[in-house]
Amino acid sequence: MPTTIVWFRNDLRIRDHEALRDATRRADRVIPVYCLDPRHVGTTRWGFDKTGPFRARFLLESLRDLRTSLQELGGNLVVRQGQPENVLPALVKETSAAPVHCFEEIGTEESAVETAVQRALETETDARLAYYWGKTLYHIDDIPFGRDDIPDVYTPFRKKVEKRCRVRDTVPAPESISPLPDDLDPGTIPSLADLGFEDDGVPDERSVLPFRGGETRGLERMRTYIWTEDCLKKYKKTRNGLLGANYSSKFSAWLAHGCLSPRQIREEVTRYEQERVSNKSTYWMLFELIWSDFFTFIGWKHGNRLFAQSGPMRKNIDWVGDDDAFRRWASGTTGIPFVDANMRELNLSGFMSNRGRQNVASMLAKSLRLDWRMGASYFESQLVDYEVTSNWGNWAYSAGVGNDPRDRYFNIVKQAK
Repeated sequence: MPTTIVWFRNDLRIRDHEALRDATRRADRVIPVYCLDPRHVGTTRWGFDKTGPFRARFLLESLRDLRTSLQELGGNLVVRQGQPENVLPALVKETSAAPVHCFEEIGTEESAVETAVQRALETETDARLAYYWGKTLYHIDDIPFGRDDIPDVYTPFRKKVEKRCRVRDTVPAPESISPLPDDLDPGTIPSLADLGFEDDGVPDERSVLPFRGGETRGLERMRTYIWTEDCLKKYKKTRNGLLGANYSSKFSAWLAHGCLSPRQIREEVTRYEQERVSNKSTYWMLFELIWSDFFTFIGWKHGNRLFAQSGPMRKNIDWVGDDDAFRRWASGTTGIPFVDANMRELNLSGFMSNRGRQNVASMLAKSLRLDWRMGASYFESQLVDYEVTSNWGNWAYSAGVGNDPRDRYFNIVKQAK
């Protein structure tokens, strides 16, 4: 293979990246490319920005970091603005590339883009998509279920994968990457203003973390939390906190953008257990990573049902339509201090604790009886760590139309105390 394109999406790293590693081993020339798809800065069906300024800033920082990492290896990142099904075939023809390597995604919109790219490549070129998997702790080929047999409850899923699956080793970063062709313009990474954002996306100074994007920052956060601050040993006890940088790991933004992989975190946890301590807290970090796997595979199993009003479990609930109640919920002006504080944190920083998310979701879906999809869509717009299956799966779970076998209701006054 003289030339291979590596199409980056939610995998903005060079370590534990099998698609990139394989390309550097098999091809004479590797062309890494990222497409800034205009559909990602559109609006949702509810009228919210699909990508808000906090996540957009994090993405652009991650792209700059990825470009620097590739340049240090001898290559570069090609950045194009446009739909991948238009950009990639044109780039294939321009560079005479053969396969296009990419990580497979689960979300329905993401899968639709993959299908459109594959169709365009087949129609316009001789190239094809070569799929890899790098999204979850457990590889999709290793889980002990067929797609239709994935348990709809977390505990049976967790117990079976823990018993029957082995987490694959991480893949080293390439030792070097070939330079781009001399006549290929790498393109510029735009600013937020270039993409039409008026907000600079910088979180309020009271935010739990500044959340700077990129693999370099993700690795730095992992080292700080696990090793420098030695927080892993008490993670289970503190993870439901609300204030400060270290009550929980805060790895989620880097995981959502693929600046870190779950397998990298698992390897650090294993090393910590060997060198410092192994306890319930170190296990609980892996426990939470398996939760993320669970929602990914639930998204794979249920497809569009994840976004339906009746959810994956097909439960029909009479939701109330009240635009003013939703506006007050979203703006943090309900008059219920615990809900309002969490929503104001989200609006000013792009982040909210897991405990906060559970409470505000319960407020919207269980107390106000508003359509839970409005809340999920609002989170999609605001969160710096938005990930499709975790966001929509957790919202369906909280609303009683998803994968919670007990249909929990949060007593918000008790939770606040």
